[in-house]
Amino acid sequence: MHPIAFDPAATDLRLPAPAKINLFLHIVGRRPDGYHLLQTAFRMLDWGDEIHLRCRPDGRILRTTDVPGVAPEADLVVRAARALQQATGSTKGVDIGVCKRIPMGGGLGGGSSDAATVLIALNRMWGCNLPGQRLRELGLALGADVPFFIFGETAFAEGVGEALQPLKVAPAWYVMVAPEVAVPTAEIFSAEELTRDTEPIIMRAFATHTTRNDMQPTVCRRFPEVAEALVWLSQHGAARMSGSGACIFAPFDSKEEADQVAAAAPQGWVVWVASGLDRHPLQGWLV
Repeated sequence: MHPIAFDPAATDLRLPAPAKINLFLHIVGRRPDGYHLLQTAFRMLDWGDEIHLRCRPDGRILRTTDVPGVAPEADLVVRAARALQQATGSTKGVDIGVCKRIPMGGGLGGGSSDAATVLIALNRMWGCNLPGQRLRELGLALGADVPFFIFGETAFAEGVGEALQPLKVAPAWYVMVAPEVAVPTAEIFSAEELTRDTEPIIMRAFATHTTRNDMQPTVCRRFPEVAEALVWLSQHGAARMSGSGACIFAPFDSKEEADQVAAAAPQGWVVWVASGLDRHPLQGWLV
């Protein structure tokens, strides 16, 4: 995905919504309101969904494509557009089409990335011109991962995922495995056996510190398909689950090596290769 320049005359656009992986995910505590306190490293992938936006003059916000299992009013893309309308008083509307590639319930941030692309793009297309920090505040009300995509670069994250610092990581190609199961995030966060007291680390120690995904054991116990994918990919590289699952990834130094591993996957598995993405293609649209 290459950077996309903003065209002020554009009213009909197809825009990327990249997936993300969590290079690690530690749960370090819990707030009084029940939200979990995290430390994680977010990295985008050069692969993901596509969002089609067509501006309307009548103020209506309509989703033009069906997303199985997600009603239009509950869809984060619709909620994102409505949130921007309410925050700015804009009288403009939009038709929103979503080409889904990112597996739902896969821990790759699909819905959050879609919402972030809508917020970033409509902020410019509607002429709202809110600053990036305000967009991240709107995004946080939609989901904890949305601010990262608006932040738009590899990041070390804390809090509920909204406290972001830029993080440099080495280039990598990732073999991605999507078990045919959708993991409900709320169920995993509410599990009694979930680790919630991992010792916090500091960002500059990230590269040398032993890290993990604290949600991985709980997900693997409840979803054997995830455990099976993890065992297989671990035979070829340093495999780990992303987010609350179900997707598994492993990094490789070259596309050729990653392609060889992906080609060896069991027949019928959903496996693909994607490279790390250092900056969001729409980062230049922020004011």
